[in-house]
Amino acid sequence: MALSKLDNLYRQVILDHSSHPHHHGVLDQATNQIEMNNPTCGDVIQLQFVLDAQQVIQDIRFSGSGCSISTASASMMSDAMIGKSEAEALHLIQEFSELVQGQEIKHLDELGDAAMLSGVAKFPARIKCATLAWKALGRALAEQKTTTIGHAAHCEVNTKEGDKNE
Repeated sequence: MALSKLDNLYRQVILDHSSHPHHHGVLDQATNQIEMNNPTCGDVIQLQFVLDAQQVIQDIRFSGSGCSISTASASMMSDAMIGKSEAEALHLIQEFSELVQGQEIKHLDELGDAAMLSGVAKFPARIKCATLAWKALGRALAEQKTTTIGHAAHCEVNTKEGDKNE
């Protein structure tokens, strides 16, 4: 397949996730939740998920407002995380962060459709858009260590413009 056709396919998948995001909405039985925003471009995400006693993500939902990259990435992240243990989720978050920074990762297939966001590395201003949902999940998982499962934790975090693009 020619490179331009492959790029077009990637764009179509990203646009589909942005226009018809998976796992979008509110999760009534959430055990954990977090809200984060990216003040650089105005993206805001509310992320809710169910983490069972074995620390496995059983369900996940997101809402908020964001650009197409932010929304598509949240949709792709949600798809990738259901059924993952906390350790697996943290590993995928790290892999995704490296991918969108232009680093080569070993197991690209583990990211599912999110692997198609590798091109974001060419646009440094969009890295924060792509990583917002992933950072939110990582922080929520870290935050849940200080809360009791079954009680929703709420944390509002602003990414700072001076932060390293993770």
